[in-house]
Amino acid sequence: MVTLDEVAEMALRFPQTVEDERHGNRAWAVAGKAFAWDRRFSKADIKRYGDTTPPDGAIVALRVADLHEKSSILAAEHGGVFTIPHFDGYAAVLVQLKAVHKRTFRGLLTDAWLACAPDALAQEWVSR
Repeated sequence: MVTLDEVAEMALRFPQTVEDERHGNRAWAVAGKAFAWDRRFSKADIKRYGDTTPPDGAIVALRVADLHEKSSILAAEHGGVFTIPHFDGYAAVLVQLKAVHKRTFRGLLTDAWLACAPDALAQEWVSR
């Protein structure tokens, strides 16, 4: 389990990361690119679930490098990691914070930051 405050704490450890706001929700960005953001379900999202109850609690969207990586992450079937039709064709996954292991989330968040950080900054961070 991870909280939004823990997401902020983890995200802000990455170089040149800033906390911002995206559609009225908390977001974390590097070089002007959001790599993680609080993603509340819209009425349309909830309607698409039909009779199925959508995941509850805090949900965070995380960028991924590309759609191939997204497919690989979803295929790994990590608890709490999923997508919705609104994200079809978009390089990001959703994470239900109360259902994800902290270690798994930390790895996904790291990959999200690396996907958005400028190459030189990412290389410098990886090499440290």
